[in-house]
This record gives sequence, structure tokens and C-alpha cells, in this order.
Amino acid sequence: MNTTPASPAEIRKAPFIAGPLDIEKDWIDYNGHLNMAYYNVLFDRGSDRAFDALGIGAAYAKERQLTIYTAEVHVCYVQELHLGDRVMVSFQLLDHDEKRIRVYQEIRHADGWLAASSESLSLHVDMTGPKVVAFPADIQANLEAMRTAHAALPMPERAGRAIGIRRKQG
Repeated sequence: MNTTPASPAEIRKAPFIAGPLDIEKDWIDYNGHLNMAYYNVLFDRGSDRAFDALGIGAAYAKERQLTIYTAEVHVCYVQELHLGDRVMVSFQLLDHDEKRIRVYQEIRHADGWLAASSESLSLHVDMTGPKVVAFPADIQANLEAMRTAHAALPMPERAGRAIGIRRKQG
């Protein structure tokens, strides 16, 4: 895990990209493709890399006793992944306030096609409580720098989706 301080260039990558990442043998289910749980592992690995760049990764939790907890996540599975596939995971900071971050991610095959998307809302937590608390000023500055860079990106079409069953009229 990268524990070096964030660089301005890393924070301003728009979107932030982690990878390439490999699909592991134990992640393949009895249907012969990536089990749904491991899409979340890939999203998490992409988030970990972005969180390191923002200064809120593993070292932050260990040294400052502050961390990120996921409050809500919405995953769309678009196309199957298989053993031997390599992927890239994007991270786009859509919004943040003093205690929360809203992120959109995509897993794309190395060939460029979309495998899955994820939108999440996470909370900044003081691990000694645990309780939700405001980000420290240095982290708030990093988040604002990333948000500013990512504001130039279009709002992802899949962001803000809701789950429901559409009924035919009539």
C-alpha cells in the first residue's frame, strides 16, 4: 500500500485511474465468470489507491485514527469479466462536504469496454468513537483540489440511478 503523501499531480488526475489490475483465479464462480462480490473488491482497490493519493488511505487510519466508512453503494454489472482479463478502475469525485464524499467509479477492461460501474457515499469517521467527524483542513484541501479537477468531467450517465421495476402502462 502506498503511504507517501499525496502529490498535487496525482490529486488532479481526472478521472483518477488505478490499474492495471488482474482478475484472480479464486474470484471466478461456478458460472465461469467473475463473481459479483469481486467487482466490489476491484472497486475497493481502486478507491484505496485514490484514497492514498488524497491522504486518507491506510497510513491516515493508522497514524491519525481517522478513516472512511462506506454508507451506501450502487453497483451496475454491465459485462462479464473472466480469468485472464486485466482491468482499470476509475475514481471520479462527484461531490463532498465537511464529512462525506460521493464517488463514481468504473471498471473497464484493458480493451476499453465497460464491465461495471459503482456510485458510493462514504463518511469520514473518527475511529476512537467511532463517530462521523469533519475532515481536517489538509484533507479538505486535497478533496477540494480533486473535486475542482473532476468538475471538468461530464456527470456520468450512470450516476444517480435508482433501483426500480418499470411496469408497462395499460
